[in-house]
Amino acid sequence: MSAPDPRVTALWEPFLSDRDRAHLARSPGPTLTGLGARPALLLVDNYRMVFGDDRRPLLEGLADNPLYVGSEAWPAVEAQRVLLGVARELGVPVVHTTGDPNMPGFDWTRRHAGQRAAPAQWRRDPDDFRFVDALAPREGEFVVAKAAPSAFFGTSVPALLQMLGVDSVIVCGESTSGCVRATAVDAASHRLRVTVPADCVYDRHEAAHAIALFDLAAKYADVVPSADVVAALRKLP
Repeated sequence: MSAPDPRVTALWEPFLSDRDRAHLARSPGPTLTGLGARPALLLVDNYRMVFGDDRRPLLEGLADNPLYVGSEAWPAVEAQRVLLGVARELGVPVVHTTGDPNMPGFDWTRRHAGQRAAPAQWRRDPDDFRFVDALAPREGEFVVAKAAPSAFFGTSVPALLQMLGVDSVIVCGESTSGCVRATAVDAASHRLRVTVPADCVYDRHEAAHAIALFDLAAKYADVVPSADVVAALRKLP
């Protein structure tokens, strides 16, 4: 297949140094591998805690929710909704992940908030880990709780995908530089083909989002527009 789409490379181009550009000009760059014969759709951590209840700008939302991602996440939710609808139509296996803050030794407060948030802010409501309505699981879809960035670490996901005969994964959700990247790297480590639809992932930091996609495209995944993924799914036998 061809090299990454210019619509995607434009996301990270503003963040590259002159040396980066010089190296890329002398490098053949990554080649897209495409979906396998049996892909699965993996939706990572699309839960209410990172969205809040309305589409406020990032800095406003952070005032009462240290994990707020920002209004930029909502277009990614819509793109995932469309992709999810196609996966359901075609019978592609769907796996949803959410957080498991009750895992012993897993401390959201120290890692994410430091000294900036009062303890009361971290008395999480169980509803915080409810999936956003547009991406809520349906009967027959798999839901996996995790207590680490990667959906593969310490969960049933590897065995589940093996049971389903999956040879490739489409990774969506949040955050691009955190759980999505960790999941994509682990998926590649499990010798799965990995696709990351660029418009189906999101992050609270623009630079982190862009450079995580750059890094994934260079090493671990096909980073393409979701419309290309939909087209590829519809061509599967």
